[in-house]
Amino acid sequence: MSSIRVVVADDSLLLREGLVRVLVEAGVQVVGSYPDADQLLDALEETRPELIVLDVRMPPTFRDEGVRAAITARGRFPDVGILLLSQYVEVAYAQELLSSGTGGVGYLLKDRVASLDQLVDAIDRIAAGGTVLDPEVVAQLIGRRHDPLARLTPREREVLALMGEGRTNAAIAAALVIGTGAVEKNVTAIFQKLGLDDSGTDHRRVLAVLAWLQR
Repeated sequence: MSSIRVVVADDSLLLREGLVRVLVEAGVQVVGSYPDADQLLDALEETRPELIVLDVRMPPTFRDEGVRAAITARGRFPDVGILLLSQYVEVAYAQELLSSGTGGVGYLLKDRVASLDQLVDAIDRIAAGGTVLDPEVVAQLIGRRHDPLARLTPREREVLALMGEGRTNAAIAAALVIGTGAVEKNVTAIFQKLGLDDSGTDHRRVLAVLAWLQR
């Protein structure tokens, strides 16, 4: 992987320093490490990261400081990637961060990151403008609204969930053991049933599951 400029923010010293160490070993250029959101934001002008890795719950209230910091950082530097690492699925906060639909966003659960390769892959994809969501986050986002999904078939719902994880049509086909042509038909049907306009871009496919949540 190319060397990506990353800053890390987490109130847990052990987790923060451990994360920094494994990222550096993987070739990531860690340019800052902070125990709270305020210090992270204060240093952005100097560090100019390409991607920010941070927890959702941070001092002083341990509620949504991480998400607020991510939104503020995006306001200052629209191209910066955001990777939320949390122990919990905070649906409302995830939805708020994802509401721009611009990509370059990820939300992974700490306990479900199974390997360094998985984490580095997520960082690469987010830095490239993609969206990476833990399947549990996708499931709970989808569960927030029922009426639009009522129109989808069970297979279309499976495809939609995998789309929300940022998977390509080929990856979806492999996961569901079906042909790519069948995936394409399901994707087209999902767009139509959810009322998503055809922009002619792959980015719309990656973010389809998020777009209808914001209507």
